[in-house]
Amino acid sequence: MDRSLSSRDFHDGNAYADDSYLHLLLRSTRPELVTRHGARLEAFGRWVAAEVDAAAAYTDHEAPPRLVEAGEGGDPAARLVINPRYAAVHREAYRHGMVGLNHGSRPEPFLLTFLMGYLLSEADISIHCPVTLTGAVALVLDRLAPAELKGRYLEPLTRMDGTAATGGTWATERDGGSDVGASTTIARATNDGLRLSGFKWFCSNAGSDLALATARPEGAPPGSSGLGLYLVPRLKSDGSPNGYRIRRLKDKLGTRGLPTGEIDLTDAFAHEIAPPPRGFKLMMEALEFSRVHNIFAAAGAQRRAFTEALRHAAGRSAFGAPILSYPMVQSSLLDIQMELEASLGMAVMAADVFDEVWRRDGSAGEESRAWLRLLVAAAKYRTAEQAVRAASAAIEMLGGIGYTEEYATARLLRDAQVLTVWEGTANIQALELLRILAGPADGARILSNLLAPGLEQLPNPLQDLAKPIRGAIAGIGAAAGRIRSQPQNGPAQARILLEKTADVLSAATLLATAKTRLVESDARSALVARRYIDRRFTRRDLTHDASLAEPVLFYEAIEPGEL
Repeated sequence: MDRSLSSRDFHDGNAYADDSYLHLLLRSTRPELVTRHGARLEAFGRWVAAEVDAAAAYTDHEAPPRLVEAGEGGDPAARLVINPRYAAVHREAYRHGMVGLNHGSRPEPFLLTFLMGYLLSEADISIHCPVTLTGAVALVLDRLAPAELKGRYLEPLTRMDGTAATGGTWATERDGGSDVGASTTIARATNDGLRLSGFKWFCSNAGSDLALATARPEGAPPGSSGLGLYLVPRLKSDGSPNGYRIRRLKDKLGTRGLPTGEIDLTDAFAHEIAPPPRGFKLMMEALEFSRVHNIFAAAGAQRRAFTEALRHAAGRSAFGAPILSYPMVQSSLLDIQMELEASLGMAVMAADVFDEVWRRDGSAGEESRAWLRLLVAAAKYRTAEQAVRAASAAIEMLGGIGYTEEYATARLLRDAQVLTVWEGTANIQALELLRILAGPADGARILSNLLAPGLEQLPNPLQDLAKPIRGAIAGIGAAAGRIRSQPQNGPAQARILLEKTADVLSAATLLATAKTRLVESDARSALVARRYIDRRFTRRDLTHDASLAEPVLFYEAIEPGEL
């Protein structure tokens, strides 16, 4: 990182071009993506910094969405008032290809649009969310829906001309919450098609043109096995409004620009995508996609927190010296940076596995699918937790001004908190991980088989760092074995296993980057990996070398002899 970048505001920079670690990571893992799409990502990063951030602050402070009175039977979205700046930025995200690039005759890897989500979330998670939901609907239509529905509804969602339709996913209900199988929404067959009636309690992008909704056909059994999946258009084929209304908008802690509402369905027309028991499974496929986006959003929030904190520390003097020169300030920044690099590494790893699983040739096996679920559960948990901690640490670094709404850090903290809740809380991720590690998929074996070879092939300077990681992998396997023999003890161990697995994945990705950089005679990433392992595994007292702190913080090469 050019040290001069730390002296300019976010909106004067480029979220992609200024991100040294992202470039380093992509060059070592996906160089072809940088070659083909570097210019696209640079244009996107410039737009995020110059336009999205200012629009986000305006919407958050001055013009959040609101509902107005409308007559019965009107267009559900007509009551929803969105300010023009939010609407323009939202449209522009689709023009940049955040959904369209993954579909059509020459689809690009999902990693590309996940990376766009990472950059976008540095400025506005309230835009990233509806784009994610639209992408989830498009994925289901493209890969899983009947051909007639794909042919009719996919193209409007994937346009890149500024006129794209948008999507939503309606699963959460007031009584069920995370227990989607407790749904009370009913799907009723009539002479003119399916009709849905019920109450969806937490529907983001409430004015979407299309929504995926779970519902229980009349006579279907209780629980998730009785749920079908349905596509609910805002307007019926004759252009008349569909049978639902936005009851009210949620008054939320953060993501204030995003219209999240309660939806009353009253004989709403719907298309069946999948009947029970397949309906719930397909909604979970959409959820997996959204969870990967959540991982990238959390990494993006950490990146913004780090840049705000570093910029302030580099430009602020107190007690007769620049505060960046103080060891405790350096240590705080190094901790934010360390977790950011682990989070971004896990995000890219998850995206690569997601692309493997969703290859159009259908060649991915069940083991790859289990690996994706394991990786996403652990990464979604850890990255979201660290997004909140990084935003909080950035506020502390700035002091009183960081707590005011004049600075981005206050909004960042409020917005980051939703990442721990969206698409499943920590407990939900822990239960998902438990099913994979100790269930029929034998995820503990998959974890060991996929990570152990990379740890064994590390160069000598990194071998000592890898030892506690290998031990932790063995410990996870032993715990999974005990739970298989005594499954009643599983839930009590689930959060511990989630934490340990996230530690292992984070360390593994940091060591992989360290290996790549050591080949080029740069020990900087090895120092970051060592700091992480000392923090999370060995619990050794950290020694602080002030002469190395700033080179690490500014991504400058460090001689291997410093290890």
